[in-house]
Amino acid sequence: MFAKSRNVSLKAKPDARPRLKIGNLKIASLKIDSTTLGLSLLLLVVIIGFSLAMPGRFFSDATFMSVAFQLPELGLLTLAMFIPILSGGLNLCIIATANLTSLLMAWVFLTWLPPDASMAMQAVWLTLALVGAMILALVIGMLTGALVAYVGAHPILVTLATMTMVNGVGIYLSRGAAISGMPDIVRFIGAETLLGVPVPLIIFLLTAALIAVFLERTRLGKYIYMSGSNINATHFSGVNTHRVLIAIYVISSMLCVIAGLIMMARFNSARMGYGDSYLLLTVLAIILGGTDPNGGFGKVAGVVLSLIVLQVISTGLNLMNVSPHFSLAMWGAVLIVVLALKFFRSRYLQKKAGRMSAAKARAAQP
Repeated sequence: MFAKSRNVSLKAKPDARPRLKIGNLKIASLKIDSTTLGLSLLLLVVIIGFSLAMPGRFFSDATFMSVAFQLPELGLLTLAMFIPILSGGLNLCIIATANLTSLLMAWVFLTWLPPDASMAMQAVWLTLALVGAMILALVIGMLTGALVAYVGAHPILVTLATMTMVNGVGIYLSRGAAISGMPDIVRFIGAETLLGVPVPLIIFLLTAALIAVFLERTRLGKYIYMSGSNINATHFSGVNTHRVLIAIYVISSMLCVIAGLIMMARFNSARMGYGDSYLLLTVLAIILGGTDPNGGFGKVAGVVLSLIVLQVISTGLNLMNVSPHFSLAMWGAVLIVVLALKFFRSRYLQKKAGRMSAAKARAAQP
């Protein structure tokens, strides 16, 4: 089931990085990987390019504040897609799940929250709405994960089916209309700042940090990486891969709840269809951030950096009045180019390794 041909070595490799020695202390030097370095240089080039193209318009507080407010909703959806891709799968249902859970939260507010409720009462109802949305996301995630794990259907087919089902349910219940008029606490989440930092950005960064710690420091996080590298080898090593797959799609759906809250707060309404254009961008950000599309390798830091690059580019194009339809086509072309470059780089490294092995074999012959 979704087995990869490459082998996985679970044995830790010694740290070969140069170290700085001070007295009796040894401090590991910082190592910047090629993906981080490349994205950092690309971000610098993009900022300089747009600043020269639009003097006084792009490089401003207003532009970077706009980036900070717009990044979180795409970022949270990208994290929801990132977890399944790490396992070698995919979740096409992230946007539908985010919209359906936001509709549920909006319904709770408009049905049960008194119009003159205090901020404390609004916080209580926000908590209850989030609990209800998480239960709904739990059901969607468990259904998706069970179909992938036990039925053995490909994640693309499973999540395409659940996406269609969730969209249909949401459109039927809402009649395709938007539910608007959110309480003050929701508008605060979407439009206010704390110490000069947008509240949505704080939520996104905290969530990204928690996901990074979860993947790097917990047993389940390591199992997710192992499943993406070789799920059969992971199974035969004693890991219950069925539970791991279910957990992957449950976590992905839970992240969609946070994304749905941010989108609802940003738009001051909830509706099926919000954020449909984000699906391609989530995959692009993940692949651009150095994640292996076949699973098994990827870092949250690389994904966050690639999101910043994409959001800065998107903001710059908007300031230049570039058509959003052209931008969408450009993102698709960029994804094709990135995938092609990864393929040719992989082939080059394989051939290089083969030549080195052949040279060593010839050198070892008497």
